[in-house]
Amino acid sequence: MIRWGILSTADIGMAKVTPAIQAAPNCEVVAIASRDVDRAEAAAAKLGVSESYGSYEALLEADDIDAVYIPLPNDLHAEWTIKAAGAGKHILCEKPLAMSQGQAQEMIEACEEAGIRLAEAFMYRHHPTWIKALSLLREGSIGELVAVQSWFSYFNDDPANIRNRTEHGGGAIMDIGCYNINLSRLLFGTEPTAIRASVRRDPVMGIDTLSSAVLEFAGGGQSTFTCSTRAESYQRVHIVGTAGRIEIEIPFNIPPDVPTRVFVSRGGDAPVDPATETLTFEPANQYTIQAELFARALLDDAPMPVDIRDAIGNMTVIDAILSTT
Repeated sequence: MIRWGILSTADIGMAKVTPAIQAAPNCEVVAIASRDVDRAEAAAAKLGVSESYGSYEALLEADDIDAVYIPLPNDLHAEWTIKAAGAGKHILCEKPLAMSQGQAQEMIEACEEAGIRLAEAFMYRHHPTWIKALSLLREGSIGELVAVQSWFSYFNDDPANIRNRTEHGGGAIMDIGCYNINLSRLLFGTEPTAIRASVRRDPVMGIDTLSSAVLEFAGGGQSTFTCSTRAESYQRVHIVGTAGRIEIEIPFNIPPDVPTRVFVSRGGDAPVDPATETLTFEPANQYTIQAELFARALLDDAPMPVDIRDAIGNMTVIDAILSTT
């Protein structure tokens, strides 16, 4: 078993990730920390966690913790990843890993020097729908990959919300566009050769609220995407090849309790009557799968499912898009 500590009582950790880690057969959550001891105690009681700490430092000093999950705001990822590495704890850190490409590099180097394993929590990559989509693509089921189109949006205009605070790494690209970038690089299996973007920023908050980009890849392939924090909640991914296409119905916030679908179209009378096969997947918790794979890599002394240096590539693209004026 890998014994986990949770650094913070952030909503995503409380509602989704911590319960999912607890459900993994090779994981045990033994402690949770907050900068408020009462909040830590309440969170531990709610989740059935035995230990609570009134500071992050106290949790990192505990001897009975092998790994930590960090769901802190983006601007705190580097500080607490580096401190956790210094304390000898392996780390699963929420995405995006850092505030910049350079900061991501520093975090990775600190973990490597300490002999610590670090993973970025892009949980969607481990869900059976994505495993199947990648398999279909790699085996040539839709021919040569030509283009990827994706959309990710929700509505949030609350100025007090951390996702709308530039100092904490808020904005559409950092919060959700990082997924569009990550899947583009995943599908093409390489880094983009050119990046063009259009970014709209809130005139008061300063964060980007509507961003679109075109990523060009070697061989002529392109990925186009739009992400927004001021639009109807929606997400979709279209993967188009020379001989077919794959549509992922719920690509990112995949529900753990209902079946999910992937549509594979090859030929037929498109667009009126394409020959489309619907692949249905039984419910699966992508956060539990993520924790189980992370723990398995530690227990077996095996590579992480995703090389952490992938985060440097993702942050490089994020930096380029957010530098657009």
